[in-house]
Amino acid sequence: EVPERIPYARRPSPLPDVLSQNEVVRFLEAVSSLKCRIALITAYAAGLRVSEVVAIEAFIDSDRMVIHIVHGKGGKDRYVMLSPRLLEVLRDYWRIERPKPWLFPGDGADHHISKNAVEQACQKAHRAAGIDKPVTPHSLRHAFATHLLESGTDIRRIQLLLGHRSLATTSRY
Repeated sequence: EVPERIPYARRPSPLPDVLSQNEVVRFLEAVSSLKCRIALITAYAAGLRVSEVVAIEAFIDSDRMVIHIVHGKGGKDRYVMLSPRLLEVLRDYWRIERPKPWLFPGDGADHHISKNAVEQACQKAHRAAGIDKPVTPHSLRHAFATHLLESGTDIRRIQLLLGHRSLATTSRY
């Protein structure tokens, strides 16, 4: 007799193609829009999801060197690291744009830039940079995690920085 439910074997998920540090720089230099370039630099430097980076409010805590992410994935708030280099980049951007209330405002002041606008800028820069690997805003998050791991950062610390509940999720990065 054949059992009613036969469990299917899971397909192994392929590991993502991770951009090297040089490819990240080449890619970011190819982003033509200043706002989108700074948004993507922020995504890489802080390991953020595109939905998190577009919704950053224009207040950055430079005393504590953190960025407050409000309503990240799963509606959770968290703090992510703000490196001195990223702070410098964000200050230069702020001096030019003076964004309020969003760090990356959309067409109207009451909206932040859309995820789609950042993703489109990403695809345009990907073509312009001539990188063979797939590049999405999420690729920058993978690169952030991998580059930290390669430089000797503990995987549990990376888990916290990425906001993952499970270490298994982080280990796939």
